[in-house]
Amino acid sequence: MQISARNRLKGTVIEVTKGATTAHVRIDIGGGSTVTASITNEAVDELDISVGKTAYAVVKASDVMVAVD
Repeated sequence: MQISARNRLKGTVIEVTKGATTAHVRIDIGGGSTVTASITNEAVDELDISVGKTAYAVVKASDVMVAVD
């Protein structure tokens, strides 16, 4: 796999929760951190995503906001 995004977080799928059209995929990226992605159910099926498999959370964002009280 080649991709231009530099924010690739390798981990293990720990949970897949399918809804009516969208699934939430939780990936353990180590160090006690997890990332949750919302993707289509179709994508889950096409990529054969399931608990225990290795996956990458690929983060591509144009803005990062910071807020304080």
